[in-house]
Amino acid sequence: MTKPSSYSTVTMVICLIYWTSKWVSTYSELWPSIVIPPIAVSLLER
Repeated sequence: MTKPSSYSTVTMVICLIYWTSKWVSTYSELWPSIVIPPIAVSLLER
């Protein structure tokens, strides 16, 4: 049997990985609309 503390740590890590991957997939969809306009503006201003 594993200790409860190590079990909760494993659960926490799994949740963290899950939410991080969820956040990354959401953010990567928004990424072009956030990043490309400022880059285009800075390139056009030169």
